[in-house]
Amino acid sequence: MTVHVLILCTHNSARSVLAEGMLNHLAATLGADVRAHSAGSAPSGRINPFALEALANAGIATGAFRSKSWDEFSADGAPPLDIVITVCDSAAAETCPVFFGAQGQPIKVHWGYPDPSNAEGGDEGKRRAFELTRQAIGYRMLQLLALPLATMDRTALQAALAEIGRS
Repeated sequence: MTVHVLILCTHNSARSVLAEGMLNHLAATLGADVRAHSAGSAPSGRINPFALEALANAGIATGAFRSKSWDEFSADGAPPLDIVITVCDSAAAETCPVFFGAQGQPIKVHWGYPDPSNAEGGDEGKRRAFELTRQAIGYRMLQLLALPLATMDRTALQAALAEIGRS
C-alpha cells in the first residue's frame, strides 16, 4: 500500500516543492512505494525559479510542479495521507485542516529549514542556498525511506520521524 506524505510550507513555492521533488525522486530510485505531495496554507501561485533550477540540476523533471492549497488534500478524492511534514516555521505554527489517512489522522512532524529565498549574495547566493536546502532535505528523505514504513506502528513511526527532524 502506497505511503502518502504531504509536505507543507506557507507558500508552497520553495522548501515544500524541493521536498516533494526529492522524496518522489528518491522513492522511485529506491523502488519504495511512497508518494510525496506538497501544498501551502497561502500558496503563492508560482514555484520559485531557484527551486525548479535546483531540482532540474539534480536530474528531476520539474514540469508537473504547481503551487497549491492544502485544502486540496482535505477534499473528497484526496489521497489518504499517512504523514504530514511541515518544513517552515510559520506553517508549523498554523492550524492545519483535518486530513484523513488510511488509519485516521496522519502522523505530523516538523522538519524546519531556513528559507533559501532570503539568502544574501544575489542570485548566486540564492542558488547556493537552494542547492544546500535541496541536499539537506534529500538527506532527511533518505532517512525516511530507510524506515520500515510498512511494518512500523504509529508510535514508533512518530518517534523515528521526530528524530530525523532533530538530526
